[in-house]
Amino acid sequence: MKITGAEIIIRTLIEQGVTDVFGYPGGQVINIYDAIYKHSDKINHILTAHEQGAAHAADGYSRATGKVGVCIATSGPGATNLVTGIATAMLDSIPLVAITGNVPCSLIGKDSFQEIDITGITLPITKHNYFVNKIEDLADSIREAFSIAKSGRPGPVLVDVPKDVQTALYDYEEGEIAPKIPLPLGEDEKIAEAIALVNEAKRPYIYIGGGAAGLGLGDEIVELANKIDACIGCSFMGLSAIPDGCDRFLGMQGMHGHYASSMAQNEADLIIGIGVRFSDRATGNVSKFAKRSKIIQLDPDFSEINKNVKVDCCIVGDVSHSFREIAKACEKKSNKEWIERVEELKADEAKFEKEIADSSTAQLSPKKVFDVINASKPRNTVIVTDVGQHQMWTAQYVKFDSTRRFVSSGGLGTMGFGLGAAIGARVATGDTTVLITGDGSFGMNLNELATAVSHNIPVVIVLMNNGVLGMVRQWQTLFFGGRYSNTVLGARQTDFVKLAEAFGALGYRAHNEAEFKDAFEKAIASGKTVVIDTIIDKDEFVLPMLPPGGAIDDIITKVEK
Repeated sequence: MKITGAEIIIRTLIEQGVTDVFGYPGGQVINIYDAIYKHSDKINHILTAHEQGAAHAADGYSRATGKVGVCIATSGPGATNLVTGIATAMLDSIPLVAITGNVPCSLIGKDSFQEIDITGITLPITKHNYFVNKIEDLADSIREAFSIAKSGRPGPVLVDVPKDVQTALYDYEEGEIAPKIPLPLGEDEKIAEAIALVNEAKRPYIYIGGGAAGLGLGDEIVELANKIDACIGCSFMGLSAIPDGCDRFLGMQGMHGHYASSMAQNEADLIIGIGVRFSDRATGNVSKFAKRSKIIQLDPDFSEINKNVKVDCCIVGDVSHSFREIAKACEKKSNKEWIERVEELKADEAKFEKEIADSSTAQLSPKKVFDVINASKPRNTVIVTDVGQHQMWTAQYVKFDSTRRFVSSGGLGTMGFGLGAAIGARVATGDTTVLITGDGSFGMNLNELATAVSHNIPVVIVLMNNGVLGMVRQWQTLFFGGRYSNTVLGARQTDFVKLAEAFGALGYRAHNEAEFKDAFEKAIASGKTVVIDTIIDKDEFVLPMLPPGGAIDDIITKVEK
């Protein structure tokens, strides 16, 4: 039976296992939305307040589950509003399919109303994209988009469908769920090289990134660390891959990483990098990075090998297979002196953390906020952040009890990411979802409060309100002589409690630890969208810190205020 292209789009999404989509209707996708209406018993559409919110929601949905997130937007500004969200997914390797409408094929290239070359615009920020100008290609293009998005190194794919293709008729045959494209297995001789390096190492450091987190290798990585007597650190994107409580795990390293994790990586004689790309925020000055260490890098993407850091052994291909082959064949060993040194570094870190805590005279310090969150959040809570100081405090302090519980923009650093992503994560998991944000980030996409409330999607929003753009101000304090150019937000006089109530959410304000504990526990129990305006001091800093372009020897652990 012949059906319309719009109907083919929705039936193919259902065929691919999609149950939830995020989007915003418009003239060039109105037929798609009519098809959504007809299939509302099988596919749930969440109407966001803005297309950027839809892209971030699809991203958060994917990060929390590993499934391909889906968003829909109309042509022109609808499509361009997705761009920041698509780029965010691209830089963090998140599988996402964005479907956009466009003007009819006969009007393409004529500067028609709301016409834009969205495939051209998104070419650098997608794994692949499609301009579907023939209805006979439509279903297979969507299937390929899903396959590409979730295969190898995951990422976003865009499918642009002109209006006349949506209205044309064609025979539809239901297909299978698109498979992942198999990765080549790592070369045996490279795996043998890696095994030899592991066997020789006296101070091994296992370094995991988003690639390892996405593959669910956490338990096996801990087993390897126990076998070879190694410690474990992670990049920002590797957080939650190893549940807290593991003695081997030192936490995040890098610019704002844990002192012990960064120092142990610097002193290691072997770094085993698993699904990690050695970005500039992780390495600092690459000419001084890990000078005492040999490096093994396991990655599915050849372009990441030796891109930022020169490595001694690279294994490209199926990371799970390569890792398991190494773990199975390497020798069991004891590195007593190395573990004793790591314990010394952990003790030094505890001392620095106490000094930082003791130096705060504020009624409500970031550490106290996160102590309450860790003590009160239910098991399997999804923690989402925006970008700024609050994001780094979250990375330093939050305790994760299971994988895929941390959702944050790493590579692009997208302020305004958080609320849309929190909505997506909550829809995906049904688990308690807490957004940690700042007054700067929250202001960029707070309109998505309307989405959360209108769709009864409960999200607890901890708004760390210091009246400034905290991270930029921290840099201005440390490196620009205290010249605070356009980083003070206090003059805005926004009442976030009243703002929450205006959107139909609950609002609380907390000036001290007791007030925050009361508000947070009420928010968790309410089952509603809640904003907690959490008042912190503008001079609270994220420490330790590597200066931009600095090395581990330049680490800052104390600032005179």
